[in-house]
Amino acid sequence: MRVLLVFARSASGVDGPRSVFGDAPVSRFTKFKDSVLQRLIQRAQFAVPPMALMVLSSIEVEGVEQRICDMRFDELPLDERWDLVGITVHTGAAREAFDVARRFRARGTKVVLGGPHVTLFPDLCANEADSLVIGEADDLWRVVLEDLKRGALKARYQSDALPDLSIYRPVSKRALDIKRYFTTNLIQTSRGCPYRCDFCNVYVMNGNRSRHRPIEHVVAEVERFLKEDKRIFFFVDDTINADRAYATELFTKLIPYKIQWVGQATTLLGQQPEVLEAFAKSGCKGLLLGIEGVTDAANHSHRKFQNKENALVRNVKAIRQAGICVYGSFIYGLDGDTLETPRRLYDFIEETEIDVPGINVLRPIPGTALFDRLAAEGRLMFPKDDIYAFRYSWGQELLCKPKNISIEDFIESYCDLTKKLFTFKNAFKRALNAPAIPHAILMFNLAYIQMYGLSRRDLRQQLSRLKQTSPERSRSFSLDAKASPNSAFRL
Repeated sequence: MRVLLVFARSASGVDGPRSVFGDAPVSRFTKFKDSVLQRLIQRAQFAVPPMALMVLSSIEVEGVEQRICDMRFDELPLDERWDLVGITVHTGAAREAFDVARRFRARGTKVVLGGPHVTLFPDLCANEADSLVIGEADDLWRVVLEDLKRGALKARYQSDALPDLSIYRPVSKRALDIKRYFTTNLIQTSRGCPYRCDFCNVYVMNGNRSRHRPIEHVVAEVERFLKEDKRIFFFVDDTINADRAYATELFTKLIPYKIQWVGQATTLLGQQPEVLEAFAKSGCKGLLLGIEGVTDAANHSHRKFQNKENALVRNVKAIRQAGICVYGSFIYGLDGDTLETPRRLYDFIEETEIDVPGINVLRPIPGTALFDRLAAEGRLMFPKDDIYAFRYSWGQELLCKPKNISIEDFIESYCDLTKKLFTFKNAFKRALNAPAIPHAILMFNLAYIQMYGLSRRDLRQQLSRLKQTSPERSRSFSLDAKASPNSAFRL
């Protein structure tokens, strides 16, 4: 039997720069430039395999062949015969995923949907598929495939408990075309998050504590992956340093393999010298740090308490001094933010010499506590029940009204900030000052000149369209509100 696993690409700019306003007039040169850069950036920066489909395709059932279709590269093989098509659904790309499902079902092919959106909103997905997989699918997918063989596919599959990660489940790359990706060395050591930030849904879906794979299983996977792909490793854990003892032991044991790796950590790593040393010696070259806000007021307004304002600068500097590059992920538009915030973000980035700054706008993802709160406060800029209205983008549209800043002032201050941060001069300066992987740092910063240029273009297009709406809506979103003279942001 033949099973196709599909990763549906976003219609906006997350996996390659595209305008979210496809009908906005642009010059031929701009269209050509965007098209060329979209392909380059997609290949160089974003092209890693979909981890969930790697895990599912590694589950072996006799008589079942599984293949991955990554729509960032592949055309849908609609004319081939498939016994089942599985599609992972993310809320911001639900429209695209459902469209794929309809196209296969129209040809009589059975479709099963899974992923974060299905887990959070199964009833909204029920009519879009023959079957749903709700929650983490490690234990469920084998049952689905066995039922498929017996011709007894159920409408829903859901486990009463989270998968036991201590069970040996080796990840295979046999369903991947290794050469098309920047790297295929994706490894997950744990799931769940001990924090409860209100803009995140990780703890909702994967639990509020870290569940670990046995260290010997992870080390064996690194050793096996090295035989197929000697490029950089990406540890995809949301907080790789959450369990200090586990992280220290794991990465100490990885030192002899002389790999290079990147991952995601908290700023608390700067206060964990034993973990930081293990990371550096094991080949860590870069970490994404979820800094979000640079003040306690901003972070505490969203239940993010682990980043202490008085330690942020010191922690980031400690990580860089250990020879590890920092991708600093920030959010502008937190409830504690004002028009003074962009200057504070800029000064923080300059003082800490962050190698790659990422400036996000606050996104109320359906299924998070933030979404529910903003919906209750009337601050969503899209209908609460319209799942298609929420879409992923590269900071290209405002999805909720800031608490303390008018929409017009917010968009203009965001555009001013990103224009100042992402210049050719800053790109080369950051590459020259990078503690490691200078070529990658240069690549990211040069790419972001284009990406944030597109962001500014789309945000201003959104502002223009909002101004053309009814006066009632304009007043409700405070488009014309004036900032106080002492809070104007000018760099």
